[in-house]
Amino acid sequence: MPDPSPPSADESAARVVFVSGPSGAGRSTAIRALEDLGFEAIDNLPLSLLPRLLEAGPVLRPLALGTDPRNRDFSAQGLITAVDRLADDPGIQSDLVYLDCDIKVLERRFSETRRRHPMAPADPPMTGIMAEIDLLAPVRARASFMIDTSAMTPHDLRAEITRLFAPAGAQQLSVSVQSFSYKRGLPTGADLVFDCRFLRNPYWEASLRALDGRDARVQDYVAGDPRHASFAGQVTQLIETLLPAYRDEGKAHLTVAFGCTGGQHRSVAVAEKLSSHLAEGGWQVSKRHRELERRGMIGPPTTSG
Repeated sequence: MPDPSPPSADESAARVVFVSGPSGAGRSTAIRALEDLGFEAIDNLPLSLLPRLLEAGPVLRPLALGTDPRNRDFSAQGLITAVDRLADDPGIQSDLVYLDCDIKVLERRFSETRRRHPMAPADPPMTGIMAEIDLLAPVRARASFMIDTSAMTPHDLRAEITRLFAPAGAQQLSVSVQSFSYKRGLPTGADLVFDCRFLRNPYWEASLRALDGRDARVQDYVAGDPRHASFAGQVTQLIETLLPAYRDEGKAHLTVAFGCTGGQHRSVAVAEKLSSHLAEGGWQVSKRHRELERRGMIGPPTTSG
């Protein structure tokens, strides 16, 4: 088996990565990790459809193909033949990733989730585990990369997939900075939420009320609160500490949300400042002002960095 280090093939070659392994070893996690890296991910693709997929046109995006023994036309030899055929094509760089796992760990995972094994739904999980491992033995022997997930968390597996298949020099963590109104509830999917309602409110200044936090006059007013500098500095320091750690852990997306009463002034101003700072630092940043979008005061989210 080749040494599991990042591939160094011709960068101009189209990329196809097959992902296989026993149920419970982490195939879905690996496929999602590849999708976050920019791969077009197709799970449970029947092998009979692979030629039609590749003949439909040039592979403009790298492909990640999950192969499942439960598929009606699956065979270990069929998968190996497909991988070997692509390997002979100089215009395609193909790899087969096999996710290995100790049988006792697989049994425990099925027990903890109370799932039936797909290859032996009427029998104890170990029956299906052993049958699937026997079926996949030739695939395991042919693998370009073997990853033992026995002691891995999903985050560990994502990090390993990122290490092996991330484009050279690519930034693997995208940051979304959002503003919102507490009256309308927290934004869906927010990872970190900060409350800006303690800062002085431009709403009570008649000359600023009709403006929003994107305006320099509103930003200056919010920044004039004696508590602003300490708050903004500590939040920025926290985010800058966390981002490299999240990236190294394999996290692909991070959403930071700032809320205030109406979602128009204070939260917008703070979100604008943080998103600009992170973009200047080289991070891939998108910003969204939820309440301004709802009022038709702003277009769709923008991305920078």
